[in-house]
Amino acid sequence: MDWISPRRLNRLGMLNMNRRNVDYIARYNERSSYPLVDNKLKTKLAVAEYGVTTPRLLQVVRQQHEISHFREMAEGLGGFAIKPAKGSGGKGITVITGRDDDYYIKASGTRIAAPDLERHLTNILAGLYSLAGSPDVAIVENLVESAPSLAKFSYQGVPDIRIVVFQGYPVMAMLRLATKDSDGKANLHQGAVGVGLDIGTGRSLNAVQFNRPITLHPDTGLALENIDIEAWEDMLEMAARCYEATGLGYMGVDLVVDANEGPLLLELNARPGLAIQMANGRGLLPRLRNIESLKRPHFTPRERANYVMDAFGAL
Repeated sequence: MDWISPRRLNRLGMLNMNRRNVDYIARYNERSSYPLVDNKLKTKLAVAEYGVTTPRLLQVVRQQHEISHFREMAEGLGGFAIKPAKGSGGKGITVITGRDDDYYIKASGTRIAAPDLERHLTNILAGLYSLAGSPDVAIVENLVESAPSLAKFSYQGVPDIRIVVFQGYPVMAMLRLATKDSDGKANLHQGAVGVGLDIGTGRSLNAVQFNRPITLHPDTGLALENIDIEAWEDMLEMAARCYEATGLGYMGVDLVVDANEGPLLLELNARPGLAIQMANGRGLLPRLRNIESLKRPHFTPRERANYVMDAFGAL
């Protein structure tokens, strides 16, 4: 597995935070679109109109009195996920994977009682996890069961795929794998593993943890150099469709591969981080400039997916 030093990445077109903020986020993202992507419930409703599937919605809790219906709704479920609609960075998300008599089992294996989950819902409504602490809405979704081909590489948490989409073109992608350090969450800042993916094939390139190169997952011990994402072209098309759904010119699209449902959209991010470049061992700037220079943009999501596979594959 080849590795390119940060200094060389600069020479190869590493996008830095200031340039990202000024030249891409501020220039291509309309402020009016931010509330849509900063709210998971609004995102689900918007992308559904464009054929983008998301985890099945089980319940929406908007008012305190609606919490009383939660226990009844969850009674027959083997697993589910509670999320604050306006949460960020995975804050406030509670994943339940099973039951043990009167207790629910979290993804970490910890048991939690129903009253504790109801208090968690109250905290979500109060805005404990929302941006700027504003009052929020809780959504309860069907549990995502990761495809076994990917789940084996991750420690406890569901692996996801981040795709940076620019003007409707998926320009760079990485697989994020949970670790003990990240507490089972696919968050690179907390210690998850980032695996760069060849945009042309969906196969793994480089892997990093805490921005340092690795070849084996620190907890599962599995090699990270031969990972192959199934239905890759369909996933790129799904990411491209999010451009029409939101109008955002520069965004991160987070997908998972469910064992039963196939690719699903988890959430969108109008301010995607830059660690994806380290995972790929190459900078974003050449690809962004390539898209900016197109004289005839491709009008359909499938055409845009095919273009990037040809233009940026194995680069």
